[in-house]
Amino acid sequence: MRFKFALVGTLAALVAAGAVQAQDFKPRIVRFGYGLVDDSNQGRAVRLFAKEVEKATGGKMKVRAIGNASLGSDTQMQQALIGGAQEMMVGSTATLVGIAPQMALWDTPFLINNTKEADALLDGPVGDKVRATLEPKGIVGLVYWENGFRNLTNNKHPVTKLEDMNGIKLRVMQNNVFLDSFKALGANAVPLPFSELFTALETKAVDGQENPFNTVVSSKFYEVQKYLTVTNHVYSPWIVSVSKKWWDGLSKDEQKVLLDAAKKARDFERKDTREEATKALADLKTKGMQINQLSAVEAGRMRDKLTQVNATVATNVGMDLWKQTQDELAKMRAAK
Repeated sequence: MRFKFALVGTLAALVAAGAVQAQDFKPRIVRFGYGLVDDSNQGRAVRLFAKEVEKATGGKMKVRAIGNASLGSDTQMQQALIGGAQEMMVGSTATLVGIAPQMALWDTPFLINNTKEADALLDGPVGDKVRATLEPKGIVGLVYWENGFRNLTNNKHPVTKLEDMNGIKLRVMQNNVFLDSFKALGANAVPLPFSELFTALETKAVDGQENPFNTVVSSKFYEVQKYLTVTNHVYSPWIVSVSKKWWDGLSKDEQKVLLDAAKKARDFERKDTREEATKALADLKTKGMQINQLSAVEAGRMRDKLTQVNATVATNVGMDLWKQTQDELAKMRAAK
């Protein structure tokens, strides 16, 4: 009887192995770059992605997770993807605006109110339309992961009202919407790659920065920043992307494995990021940061200051896309 069960088990394993063999998988090394440290929400999700790909291809496709911006900044990795020198990455949508102007939609200040709206917008027709604009430029966008709601830290003074922004040297991403937004709010906006940010804060080349709580913790910005204001001024996604040159050389089976793994990792990453964000805010309090919550009145005053920035975003992404986005959000909010 034991022999019979063993034989059945062996046959099942052979059938499973045969199913993998029957699909069109070639031995490949996939370099998957990301900017944050290994022990971050990015790092954990990339490692899950790697396991899923190896499992689905019977070990033929192996993903090398390369974090800490070791392959360069987001903009450098994006150029490497376009040139075919790197296979995959996950990074900010904000640094893609120079390649695909429609990506600026996700930089619109106070566009998204909560994660439910974010998921529906990013995973629906609007997100698909924006993602598709990358392909003619040499990059294939697979899925959006979550960076999170961005909040403000600085070393000068607490920011509790609009006027407190005046004169703060604030690091922002290399992106015109962020530059224009913070200039409109009175800050001295300084564009810098993320990989240079900790040193810039430590040497006081800049006074502050804006990122989700998770990034403030994982990058140890609390060591060089005193004040944090919960502003939730932008919901910031990441995008998992692939070199089109490399993607076009893959079989349909290989492409499906990568897309399926990216979606599975997306669901894991969003849950992980949201749980971590709650914990991260509590951690920052214990690490000595002074936390302030921006009031609804002051958020409204900031929003009013950004009217022209939003109008420019609408023009740059196209009025059809802007209207579609506003219509989708209005429908969601009316359904509550």
